[in-house]
Amino acid sequence: MGSRIRKYLERRQHIKNEQASLDQIPKLSCTGEALRATTAHELAGIFNRPETQPEWTQAEADLKRVCQIEDGTTGGVNPGDRRAVWYLINGLGPKSVLEIGTHVGASTVHIASALKNKQQSDPAINPHLTTVDMEDVNSDSGAFKRYGLAASPRDMIRSIQCDDLVSFVSESSLTFLDRCEDKFDFIFLDGDHSATTVYQEIPRALKALKQDGVILLHDYFPKNRPIWVNGSVIPGPYLGVSRLRKEGAPIKVLPLGELPWPTKLGSRITSLALVSRD
Repeated sequence: MGSRIRKYLERRQHIKNEQASLDQIPKLSCTGEALRATTAHELAGIFNRPETQPEWTQAEADLKRVCQIEDGTTGGVNPGDRRAVWYLINGLGPKSVLEIGTHVGASTVHIASALKNKQQSDPAINPHLTTVDMEDVNSDSGAFKRYGLAASPRDMIRSIQCDDLVSFVSESSLTFLDRCEDKFDFIFLDGDHSATTVYQEIPRALKALKQDGVILLHDYFPKNRPIWVNGSVIPGPYLGVSRLRKEGAPIKVLPLGELPWPTKLGSRITSLALVSRD
């Protein structure tokens, strides 16, 4: 059996298993009233705005110094996606951000950098990032240690002088969202990518969203088809969103698609996608 056929069959079985697990979860209510009605035109403007380039160039020098995380070795967000997250935070200007899935801190430090950049341009704002992970990401048993990285997420945050902008929480996403009374302008869901968790995270995230807020998904594969040459697919986010939509949730997903810079495997395609009001 050829490797391509084998990967296809493995992918089909993975999707089938994820769907079977998702089918066991009772139906949830879901409202999209707080969501921003984002358009592809607006996103293109954020990524192609000329005045952002010098700001990114300045921030990138700092980030390259502290965030020495290679693509494909740690499970962290790839460099092109990290840049896209920075641009989104910088372009949309949220004051309060929630990240689900700190892991090694690749996206965490980029979000903090973008918030710092906005604060420098407007000292009156007081932005903050809350980043949540199942484990204590900064401990000696954290993912950064297991992957042999020199700096923990907190170390990197300190290195770019963003200590006062970031709070770390060690808790499951569902537990945190159930108890959290805060509201956020921007929520990045990049934790447990299983269909059952994503299906339960999104309605909870919507309740924690401020009016005209944004939810960003990672590892969203439209129609669960590969977007890179390696043929890999993470089916959970697409399956979770699809069930919510089938059940009448007034939401839609805008895959970011091709970015103006490289992402991974020689392409410019990203698996980032915005959840928007339908």
